[in-house]
This record gives sequence, C-alpha cells and structure tokens, in this order.
Amino acid sequence: MTDFGDFGNIDIDKLLHSLDEQIGKSEQVQKSMSRLVGRGEDADGLVLVEYAHDGLRTLDIRPKAMRLSSGELSERIKVVIQDAIDDLQRQIDEFMTETYGREANPMRVIDNPAAMLKDVRRAEGSYERAFEDVMGELSRIRRELDL
Repeated sequence: MTDFGDFGNIDIDKLLHSLDEQIGKSEQVQKSMSRLVGRGEDADGLVLVEYAHDGLRTLDIRPKAMRLSSGELSERIKVVIQDAIDDLQRQIDEFMTETYGREANPMRVIDNPAAMLKDVRRAEGSYERAFEDVMGELSRIRRELDL
C-alpha cells in the first residue's frame, strides 16, 4: 500500500467536528451581527438615525429641525446617516475581532485589501507547489505499478 504522507493520518472525525464548529460559529456570527445597530445624532440633537445590516431603521427629525433651511437639514441628515454607518462598521469590526482575533478577522480585507491579496498569492504558491508534489508522486506510483 502506498503511503499518502500527512493525508493518510487525517482524523476524519476531528475534521468533521471542526467543520461543524465552524458552521456553528458562522451561524452565531450572523445572528449576533444582525442585532448590531449603528447610531448617529447631530450636535444639537435635532436629527437621530439608526442604521443596521438591513439599512436605515430610524430617522427621527425633531420639530425644532424644521426651523433649518432645507439644504441645512438635508446636509445634517446625510452627515448623521454616515455617522450611523460608521458606528455600525466600528461595532462589526470590534465584534469580528473579538470573535476571530485580530489576525483571523475576515473584515481586515476591507481595511487592507493589498495585504490580503498578498496572503492569497502566497497561499496560491503553496497550493501550486503541493499540487506539483502530489502529481509527481502519483506519476511515480503509476510508473511503479506499470500503469
């Protein structure tokens, strides 16, 4: 029988258990993230916004805000919405870092896509070398078996 190297020593039960844990963790992350809500409010307390994964949830405009010009009110609304989005993004980043750790945080792709692309290219190189090694070993086995 041919030795399959490290592949021959894979503990299938452990692998399946690990996959189940990761699926469970992903489901928990989705549930937890759906409860996060970003908030924004202007300095005068005239405009309040809540923003979540499904978009704008709340836009409260206090009666005093009606004294503002339409342009000024519009600008405040845009700024407060962006503040709420930024707050939600901060919460998501904190949650993902807490859940996965700083290095394994999948959200770090957003912060530094070039670094992640470098990691992907490094992994691609490793994959290609492993593939070449496996194909070479399969060719050697084929020659030994005279196939």
